[in-house]
Amino acid sequence: MASATLLLTACGSGGGDSPSDEIEGTGKGSGKPSPSASESSGVDRPKITLPTSFKADFEGWTDSDPKIQSILNDGKERLRGTYAAIGEADPEADYLAFYSARSALASGEKWVKGYKGLTITGEIKASRPEAEIREKGRATLFYCVDESKGFSKDLKTGKKEGTPEGESPKVQYRTALEKSDNGVWMTTSVETDPGGC
Repeated sequence: MASATLLLTACGSGGGDSPSDEIEGTGKGSGKPSPSASESSGVDRPKITLPTSFKADFEGWTDSDPKIQSILNDGKERLRGTYAAIGEADPEADYLAFYSARSALASGEKWVKGYKGLTITGEIKASRPEAEIREKGRATLFYCVDESKGFSKDLKTGKKEGTPEGESPKVQYRTALEKSDNGVWMTTSVETDPGGC
């Protein structure tokens, strides 16, 4: 249950919608900075605002290849969007659907609904992203999230809960993405591996 589980650990699905969603190893992810997605394309992207009590730190999310950078940018915004949706208690937030599709959208909405009566506080660090472009407008993005300083907070009682005892607060995310007609890399499936980082 979300009240006993921190942040996105509960968000991962067991796999994709089809064999085309299967996630394999990735290879690229760090290097020199490139323009952000909003700077490098004319797409009108939704504004994402995190709760004031919560900070998401992204370390190493730059690459010298602009194509890889666009995957990193959109994967980052998808993650930020899921946190923002919890803060706004809105599982149908437009930015969730903007950056997610198929099983990733369904699992993201379910995860946000699980935080009814709760919000998030503290901070997380997302690091070690590895992105790889595959065939036919598909890509994979792996990254690690350290949730050891992040907490869920009961809006009525103010009680905070962190990662359940016995579970690792460091989670590896394995995501598959597809490029939409307007050039946005949409996450289509998410798998999580607690302790995988």
